Amino acid sequence: MADSTQNRSDFVRFSLEQGVLRFGQFKVKSGRLSPYFFNAGLFNTGLSIGRLAKFYAQALIDSGLKFDMLFGPAYKGIPLSTATAVALTGHPAMAGQDVPFAFNRKEVKDHGEGGVLVGAPLQGRVIIIDDVITAGTSVRESVNIIRQSGAEPAAVLIALDRMERAGADDALSPHSAVQDVSNTYGIPVVSIASLGDIMGLLDHDPELAEHRAAVAAYRSRYGVS
Repeated sequence: MADSTQNRSDFVRFSLEQGVLRFGQFKVKSGRLSPYFFNAGLFNTGLSIGRLAKFYAQALIDSGLKFDMLFGPAYKGIPLSTATAVALTGHPAMAGQDVPFAFNRKEVKDHGEGGVLVGAPLQGRVIIIDDVITAGTSVRESVNIIRQSGAEPAAVLIALDRMERAGADDALSPHSAVQDVSNTYGIPVVSIASLGDIMGLLDHDPELAEHRAAVAAYRSRYGVS
């Protein structure tokens, strides 16, 4: 448990250092004004994506889930699945096991090998890897692709769980997007870190203390436990 907690807190700190996690006031896709913003697209160098992949790999190892391969939904999941497969293959816990990966195209290719899938054949227990879950659209598409191939979606692995309910302020959904995905497809969602871990950083870092009240209020209004 200690290793898992350390991985989560180290990831939040790393995201802050890379400018991926920022505090202030941000209008997010839902239209809400959020006191923090997380943009995994800013992991955009070889060094940062390599480090990110190690965090993904460690979170998956810490989860204890059994798996056979990774699947990255287009487009963000493509580099994530590729880099994480590399990180997993080099992880001591994998004992040298080579980890296959695949991803999909947005457009069907009508020449060459054709189809929408690239990479290893989908088989066995498949981990879907993405940055965050908002509407759950990419997860739905991924689950369908995996099941149509005769494989089993085993879990979804994401960078951050915002632990946030959807909907208008006067009609908030009872569950978060992550909880809805887990309930809908009957598979676990593993995150490297969550809003709870961000709050942990704010609780223990005096330089960031000024943001704690705003994040806590936002979590109280929109969050799930």
